[in-house]
Amino acid sequence: MVAFTKMHGLGNDFVVLDERAAPLGLTPDLARRIADRHFGIGCDQLISLEAAPGADVFIRIRNPDGSDAGACGNATRCVASLIAAETGQRQITVRTIAGDLPCTILRPDRVVADMGAPRLGWHDVPLAEAMDTLALPIAEAAAACSMGNPHATLFVDDIAAVDIGKDGPLLEHHPIFPERANIGFAQILAPDHIRLAMWERGAGQTLACGSGACAAIVNAHRRGMTRRRATISMPGGDLILEWRESDGHVLMEGPVATAFTGSFAL
Repeated sequence: MVAFTKMHGLGNDFVVLDERAAPLGLTPDLARRIADRHFGIGCDQLISLEAAPGADVFIRIRNPDGSDAGACGNATRCVASLIAAETGQRQITVRTIAGDLPCTILRPDRVVADMGAPRLGWHDVPLAEAMDTLALPIAEAAAACSMGNPHATLFVDDIAAVDIGKDGPLLEHHPIFPERANIGFAQILAPDHIRLAMWERGAGQTLACGSGACAAIVNAHRRGMTRRRATISMPGGDLILEWRESDGHVLMEGPVATAFTGSFAL
């Protein structure tokens, strides 16, 4: 039997498996079956913990369709809280394929993750051809950046008027995104407050998306719409984001929770 922990950050939920001692032999098909909400455990992403010399843990992130994801802010905070509970440390470094993400444990259920600096060039996102990442030709107000995975933020007057289930998948697979993209629909409520709804690449509509919130504050500030620090309100709750001026890193503060633990036959 394989033990797992079901966690979430603002309802963005994860099945966490521990492969630090030995690999479990996970395949894209197994990842899809575990993530299935009807026939498996169910999650937005499947997270595998692996040993990481020079860091506290490496996380491998798989989407419900079996594809790999480069970064996940909510999962990073959740895993940091797990490792902190094991070690008693308040400073945890979580390694991803996108780089090392230092985390600070404010309390067991609240964590700050340093998500690093956004990449802003068209080739960094990546986009299919050279263009201004602040003016994508897919909507009247749309911008792109990479937070270790490709993001596009569309600024709208009223999120309630957007058909996310229709527009999200169309934009995820738009030819401008050769590796597909996470799509955020953002409504500016105030210079320090953004409402955000997300369609995640390979996962669909989720209650929250940490890297999507990072992209939203970066793209909103680049367009002169917000300050560098703002509350990002998503269907699952609020995150506090700061695009730090001193080094360009994006800091994300928010809650983590363990829903339940269990085991299953692989």
